[in-house]
Amino acid sequence: MACFYFYYSAMNAGKTTSLLQTDHNYKEKGMDTLLFTHAMDTRYGPGIITSRIGLRKQAITFDSDFDFFCYVKGARSVACVLVDEAQFLTRVQVDQLSDVVDFLNIPVLSYGLRTDFQGNDFDGSRRLLAIADVLIELKTICHCGRKAIMNMRMDENGRRVREGNQIEIGGNEKYVSVCRKHFKT
Repeated sequence: MACFYFYYSAMNAGKTTSLLQTDHNYKEKGMDTLLFTHAMDTRYGPGIITSRIGLRKQAITFDSDFDFFCYVKGARSVACVLVDEAQFLTRVQVDQLSDVVDFLNIPVLSYGLRTDFQGNDFDGSRRLLAIADVLIELKTICHCGRKAIMNMRMDENGRRVREGNQIEIGGNEKYVSVCRKHFKT
């Protein structure tokens, strides 16, 4: 029986590495997967999922109008669906992915952030936390050694940014994972 998974964490916890390892495991057993990533993340090229340790794979891009259920239903012999940047999913898309699990009997593994740089939730993450069958927190650490659960946005001078658009694509040059205490200071 297929399940709907949400792997979540602060940045730098290995979400993308885990997704790419899972894809590799399916491929190694001769099974086909579908990989998805949001169209706005073009840091490494359109539709390229890249981990910080250098693993990379081509993926199908989605935007807010993409219909996951229709796409997966039309695909042949899919053993697993893997979604990177799941925080950018819409509520409707999360429900479509749950239909993939419930009506097509295909497991869906989604990976994303729980909160943004201001400590607010993303629509996709909120819905995933509400309806996913399995919630798995991937852990990383703050510079103090405590568990990091928050994402701080930094400017080009290394100063914290407290206001701005919820979505601003970036990696280590723009975000730092911190514990709640250091997020408050």
